[in-house]
Amino acid sequence: MVELKPYSGKYYLWQYIPSTEAAGVFAALFILGTAYLTWKVTRTRAYFCIVFIIGGIFEIIGYCARAAAKEKTDVLMPYVIQSTLILIAPALFAASIYMVLGRVIRGVLAEFRSVIPVKWLTSIFVCGDVVSFAVQASGAGIMVTGDSMKTGENIILGGLIVQVVMFGLFVVVAGIFHSRLRQWPTAPFLEDRAKWESILAMLYTVSVFILVRSIFRVIEYSMGQDGYLLKHEWTLYVFDAVLMFGVVVAFAYKFPSWLTKDVLKDEEAVGRELIIRD
Repeated sequence: MVELKPYSGKYYLWQYIPSTEAAGVFAALFILGTAYLTWKVTRTRAYFCIVFIIGGIFEIIGYCARAAAKEKTDVLMPYVIQSTLILIAPALFAASIYMVLGRVIRGVLAEFRSVIPVKWLTSIFVCGDVVSFAVQASGAGIMVTGDSMKTGENIILGGLIVQVVMFGLFVVVAGIFHSRLRQWPTAPFLEDRAKWESILAMLYTVSVFILVRSIFRVIEYSMGQDGYLLKHEWTLYVFDAVLMFGVVVAFAYKFPSWLTKDVLKDEEAVGRELIIRD
């Protein structure tokens, strides 16, 4: 019979016996989603989405490590791999999402509708994402040492708060831009409004998923090792795994293949022709 084993003395890495079945299911789902996105990126040359694929690979490895940990709850490596990679993968999804908004703004020739200048917009949010990623990764590394558990939790919490703030700001910036664009539409936007509206709807959807997941993680680490969330595995799957797979599905369904540099140049040329014609 499988039992929860201590890593060292009375110190336990896990607060429960991880489910191999649940982890296996999500590893398989992320494999399918990431494989599809890899094919889309390769076919359309949308290489700015590669970082999203790396996030998917992190999810796959993380859940594979969880699946292998059921009978190895006293082994450090599977715990470290799944804890770190599942924690930081959404930061990589976020980086692609930030880049998509900047390309949408340029594609509809609406730089003057953005609250933040487009030349700074992507850099600001991606830099914030990098900070969040680095802080969470370092916190996860410290946490698994055992002796510095509380310090690691606090560092992770700081990184998650940065992520929540940046994503909240991103949603506000995207919303204001969208509202202004609808009120004062540009020629390229009116030319194919449904296409641009659909990509913005996708951005809102994945942003909400990641924001909810990050808030869950903030609450989880605020409660600490003795809190309900870290002691019950179902919360991870409902408020993290399901939401992040939802991000992959939404991104794949409305994959922004027309936002490559070559396509944007064509869009810009057509847009300027429409403006001159009008």
